[in-house]
Amino acid sequence: MSCNLFPNERIDSTYRIDFEALYREGIRGVIFDIDNTLVPHGAPADDRAVALFERLHALGLKTVLLSNNGEARVKPFAEKTEAQYLYKAGKPKKTGYVKAMEIMGTDNKDSIFVGDQIFTDVWGANRAGLHTILVGKIHPKEEIQIVLKRMLEFFIVGAFRLGRKIKGEPEARHVMSGERS
Repeated sequence: MSCNLFPNERIDSTYRIDFEALYREGIRGVIFDIDNTLVPHGAPADDRAVALFERLHALGLKTVLLSNNGEARVKPFAEKTEAQYLYKAGKPKKTGYVKAMEIMGTDNKDSIFVGDQIFTDVWGANRAGLHTILVGKIHPKEEIQIVLKRMLEFFIVGAFRLGRKIKGEPEARHVMSGERS
C-alpha cells in the first residue's frame, strides 16, 4: 500500500541527485519546483542552478519548471536556466504535471518530479504517476502558510522514513556520493 503523500525518494538537496544514473535508467524529462528546491524562496537563478541545468541539458534531459507563482517570477528563472516553464500551475492538481510532460514530449514512465513540499509538489506529482524526489528546503525563511504545512509534513516524512527502515529500503537511490549541498 502506498500513500500519495509519500515521495519515492528523499534527498537532502537537489544538487545531490545523481541525474546521470536517472538518465541511464531511462529518465528523459525532469520537472522542477523552483522556490526552496533550486534557490531560496524568491531568489533569481544563481550560478549553481544555471550549472545544474547546463549539465542536465548536456545529458539530453528535457526540463520544465512547474510553479504556482506568476509569470513575473517564473519566466526570468526559466530564461536564465534555458528551461521550459509553466506558471500558476495549480499544484497539486495533476493537470500542470501532465502539461509539463506534454511540453517535454515525455510521459510518467520517463519523467521525474523534484520538489521540496509534500502537499503541493509530491502529492500532485504522485497523482500524475510520476517518480517523485522530495528534497530538503534550501532556506528556512518561508511564508506563514508554508510554515504551517511544514509542521504536518514533519509527521509524513517521519512515517515515510520509518516505513523505509522497516522494509530495509534506502531513503534515496539516486544520490551522488561525495557531493555536498
